[in-house]
Amino acid sequence: MKYIHRLLTFTIATMLLSALFVTQCIAKQNDSNVLLAQVYQRGIDVRQYLVSEKYDGVRAVWDGNKLHTRTGRVIAAPTWFTKGLPTTQLDGELWLGHGKFDALSGAVRKDVPIDEEWHGVSYMVFELPNATGTFNERAKRIVKIVKQANIPQLKAVKQYRINDEATLNKLLKQIVAQGGEGLMLHRADAAYITGRSDVLLKVKLLLDAEATVIAHTPGRGKYAGKLGALEVETPEGIRFKLGTGFSDVQRADPPKIGSTVTYTYRDITKTGKPRFASFLRVRNEQ
Repeated sequence: MKYIHRLLTFTIATMLLSALFVTQCIAKQNDSNVLLAQVYQRGIDVRQYLVSEKYDGVRAVWDGNKLHTRTGRVIAAPTWFTKGLPTTQLDGELWLGHGKFDALSGAVRKDVPIDEEWHGVSYMVFELPNATGTFNERAKRIVKIVKQANIPQLKAVKQYRINDEATLNKLLKQIVAQGGEGLMLHRADAAYITGRSDVLLKVKLLLDAEATVIAHTPGRGKYAGKLGALEVETPEGIRFKLGTGFSDVQRADPPKIGSTVTYTYRDITKTGKPRFASFLRVRNEQ
């Protein structure tokens, strides 16, 4: 009986690990369908880029008929919200305002949308999937498309030209002071591509990255019976614990094993682990 029990336990564990591996592979394949940013490094010639605000929202691709996340999940938006959107494919961010990500994420996750939760949501467009021309040319086309559609929820992300790093830092501080996340730099001469590339760079006062939850560590003291920390693994195979950044509600109902979480950090140690890592959120595409 003990042998059978061990065999069953091993079989179930193997199945769970296989399912997790397949899920991660699918997510990576779907991520390659959109352009993802690298981290900005000092010394880059910023004159080669168009600069815009990095919106703290939900990435959404419009295929001409419906909205879906970067992993392919359909976003159940109200009919009135998508009515009037162009047949042209669009890529952008659903955004409710600075500091309102949780409310936005709650609205977007629902299978049946609640109209009131979508009032005030904007679709901030920053790219035209599969379009020809340079990004500078595509950005100008986005402005024309938004103007033609003439609906309040559809907006073109404003793109700026800057001359030096000092101006970039000044703009970054202004955006953060207003409650924003940071800035995005997109090579003005870049053709449309997908996957993670240095033609798109993100600039933040704090860096962020994603990792997969592989275990829960129980809490102690005031967190007894709740989550103490998440054990996570980066796409590069680096494992570490996330023990800060959680609300009491999140500690009582922590992110599930296998889910993808976003964390912030200052820099990287010699062993590749993030310094001062703090939980930010569960990735909304789950």
